[in-house]
Amino acid sequence: MSEDEAIATPWRRASLAATLFAFDPLGSGLLVRASVGPARDALIEQLAAELAPRQFIRMPAEIADDRLIGGLDVAATLRAGKPIAETGVLANSDGGVIAVAMAERMRESVAARLGVALDRSEVAVQRDGLSLIWPARIGLVALDEGLEDEAAPAALAERLAFWVDLDAVSHRDIEPPVFALDELRRARALLPRVAVGASAISVLVAIAAELGVASLRAPLFALRAARAIAAFRGAIEIEDEDIKLAAALVLGPRATRAPANAEPPPPDDAPAEPNESRDGEDQTPRELEDRVLEAARAAIPPGLLASLAAGLAPRARTGGDGKSGDEAVSSTRGRPLEARPGSLAKGRLALVATLRAAAPWRALRDPQRCDPRRVIVRPEDFRIVRYRRPRGATTIFVVDASGSLAMNRLAEVKGAIELLLADCYVRRDHVALISFRGRGSEIALPPTRSTARARRALTGLPGGGGTPIAAGLDAALGLADVVRRKGQTPLIVLMSDGRANMGRGGATGRPQAMSDALDAARRIRAARFASLAIDTAPPSARDDAPTRALAVAMGGAYLKLPLVDASQLNAAVRGARP
Repeated sequence: MSEDEAIATPWRRASLAATLFAFDPLGSGLLVRASVGPARDALIEQLAAELAPRQFIRMPAEIADDRLIGGLDVAATLRAGKPIAETGVLANSDGGVIAVAMAERMRESVAARLGVALDRSEVAVQRDGLSLIWPARIGLVALDEGLEDEAAPAALAERLAFWVDLDAVSHRDIEPPVFALDELRRARALLPRVAVGASAISVLVAIAAELGVASLRAPLFALRAARAIAAFRGAIEIEDEDIKLAAALVLGPRATRAPANAEPPPPDDAPAEPNESRDGEDQTPRELEDRVLEAARAAIPPGLLASLAAGLAPRARTGGDGKSGDEAVSSTRGRPLEARPGSLAKGRLALVATLRAAAPWRALRDPQRCDPRRVIVRPEDFRIVRYRRPRGATTIFVVDASGSLAMNRLAEVKGAIELLLADCYVRRDHVALISFRGRGSEIALPPTRSTARARRALTGLPGGGGTPIAAGLDAALGLADVVRRKGQTPLIVLMSDGRANMGRGGATGRPQAMSDALDAARRIRAARFASLAIDTAPPSARDDAPTRALAVAMGGAYLKLPLVDASQLNAAVRGARP
């Protein structure tokens, strides 16, 4: 199978990436974005077979700190009468691979612990009166089951060599691995002899810069993959095709901007520049970069490539709890957090954590050792249970329903809100609608998750009249403040062509109306509300200054949509959520 055939389909790319990770897993990782299904199961089964006899340990994303890095073994300490350390998952997995399910729900603290282990191949325990360092040479498989705005923590994803997406892969697309297990074993034996040339390093660094990949780890991961591919071929030198395939698997999925078109090849009669490659063929470094760049471009996910070509920067993936909006710490419900010192009047006692905090002080508090199994607990040792729960989010659409907004765009706004409402059952988000026209504004739809109620309000939304943008933004500011006081996170989405002609109090005149609109926008910024301004001016309009000026005044994002459609608008609103 040729290099092009090896990555011709999403499944083949994922399967080959898994094989290259299993080939040399320690200090590396594999990020698999896929929901539970036959494709993910097949990839995990392939990984387990190729990793053998290494350990393949499954770990939950919501793991307690003491279980992850280790600490004081309370039971053994009470029995022995002296501190006894207990190793955690990282130390127990030394030399093996950890698979984390639902990585999109991973806390930043857990991601930081895993990142340190990947970087340093060790885990340090500085807690519970212990000061220990254990070896933790691990590889990591992060299984990301999140929706579009959910993802594994970016700091951890950056440390994983391969990113694969199986969302579009069905059970019919599953094929056997590209390489057999015997080939894997032979390649591992050959790997120490594979040499690396300076040209391979410079080409991969140049391609990473061309694709907007800022991480310095990415070219190193690509070079590591190129060595592995050469070893699979039975070669001891990296060739151009190895670099192309490595760049496609490692750098392509990380692209943050559309690569520039490659320079056209010189005419046949043009004199060749004297630059001889190692295999004796005349080839300039730029020609090799162009070939590698084309391979990396082909491996960029289609949806990402389309957004890059449209000039929209990809939204950085950040970890979360599976719901949009900020989070709150609770003492009663939610996902468990690490226990913290506190008063029993503020929460329930975390018994094991309290004993772990008191045990190191036993010798000082009971010098006579009347009972070696006794632990004296003082108020400063109390640890209370804490939970993390989502606050929820409310998207407030501020819609220009005046005569300057084409009616077909008003219809698209209605479609976008219905699309967003369809996700509310999963995300637990609310949607509100404020329309402005004539001399004022009105809350056409209070914050709700009711699809039937929203559709009734959208159906009766009228249009026509003046453009009182200031009135609409003032109403949005008031509603956002109410939403925030209820413990939720508001997002204000202004949809207008920005051509205000009606000021506060019914004052007419464009200069005064625009001055009032900018003042209302600055108030939104001062209140620190997240915002997005979508310019709905017709494609023929060349002046986008009014809506852009409002976006700058609000301190929010600006999006020019000459041809608004509901699905684009829904994606834009998701990307602007805090």
